[in-house]
Amino acid sequence: MALPQSAAATEQAKPDAALPVLDRLSQHRIFFGHQSVGGNILDGVRGLGRSPLPTIVEVKDASATIPQGTLAHAFVGQNEQPETKLAHFERLLDGGIAKQVDVALMKFCYIDFTSSTDAKALFEKYRTTLAGLKSRHPGVTFVHVTAPLTTVQRGAKAWFNELRGRPVFGVGENVSREAFNALMRQTYGGKEPLFDLAALESTQEDGTRETYEVNGRAYPAMAPAYSDDGGHLNAQGQARVASALLAFLAAMPEAPASAKAGP
Repeated sequence: MALPQSAAATEQAKPDAALPVLDRLSQHRIFFGHQSVGGNILDGVRGLGRSPLPTIVEVKDASATIPQGTLAHAFVGQNEQPETKLAHFERLLDGGIAKQVDVALMKFCYIDFTSSTDAKALFEKYRTTLAGLKSRHPGVTFVHVTAPLTTVQRGAKAWFNELRGRPVFGVGENVSREAFNALMRQTYGGKEPLFDLAALESTQEDGTRETYEVNGRAYPAMAPAYSDDGGHLNAQGQARVASALLAFLAAMPEAPASAKAGP
């Protein structure tokens, strides 16, 4: 039986908001498909130093055994080829992972988006793939995750690039990411579990948003405090996102004991 999908589950959890109920994670078996930023998030989980925390186990293939209280993960597909990530995630779940888990999620990486990415086409591929997985595996709750952002180059370097007709880091790419994320929020927000990673990355600790303008419209960007290279999460960013993700997952309904046959 699928975990109930409540309106509360679709709201963005605040960092540390639900840490007192982390013991609920001992009732879940979670599968997370990702690449490097996902690895950053898992490093953040390891670094929290709080108990109880899920056991993190890397899955190499669909034959892996996933006990309760486990956050299993796999590096899916190839960066800059988002369709391969969807296909690999689907193959692992269909191959046997779905029989063992209660919750599954995957995320794209910032590097999967360029200024010329067809966000609508990619989202439609994502939507179709997830709809198929949900139909074939009703015992799994699928959590949707918005695409991560990067910082935007500013100051003299940005001005010099603009002057020479060169692209400014993060400007066009974040426009594509926001187009994809807007479709994610429009389709799943308030209807199915949605973890808004992009919103977390673009919100400063004081609650203000990091934005920039293109043709008079504001677009979100990663807050510089959360990254040392403009894309990957640093220690501060890792802790922020990891706390929020665990709080989000812990707040989800517990899986019925009979929902999955476990080892």
